[in-house]
Amino acid sequence: MEQTVGASTIGYRVDMTSRSRPLNRREQAAWRGFMSMQAGLRAVLASELQQQFGLSEPDYAVLVEVSEAPAEGLRLRDLAARLAWDKSRLSKQIGRMAARGLVERRGLATDARGAVVVLTAAGHDAIARANPVHSAGVRRWFIDALTRTQIDAMIEISTAVADNLAPAHPELSR
Repeated sequence: MEQTVGASTIGYRVDMTSRSRPLNRREQAAWRGFMSMQAGLRAVLASELQQQFGLSEPDYAVLVEVSEAPAEGLRLRDLAARLAWDKSRLSKQIGRMAARGLVERRGLATDARGAVVVLTAAGHDAIARANPVHSAGVRRWFIDALTRTQIDAMIEISTAVADNLAPAHPELSR
């Protein structure tokens, strides 16, 4: 079967069940619009963080999660789950941030295999300075572009997709 999607023609055989049939034009527009919007927003926000504070998007993501954790820190496995990162990616990111003095990795007295990550004074300072600027960027580039009804729809859409993912990927649930 030959299926036209957008401007490209893709030749393949398909099982036309509801889960495997090709996206129609409307569905494709929704998916591509979402992906383009997300990529654009992330790029602009990441650029602002990098230019103003020398923080990468992964730096900021770690700082946010750890800053919201209890004072004793956040277990690395829990941080990996919250960020949906694998162990290797998280380990390398924490290593880079520790070398810059933003976080500290500590062993657990109660579990020799476990470790926690905590913010250093520099990490607390970095998130305290970056968060208002990041929030202003989210407002400027995302929130202010939407009506109240569209914001409500985004909440509803985000919840529906998260609920759909949860049974098959409980590690992504928050």
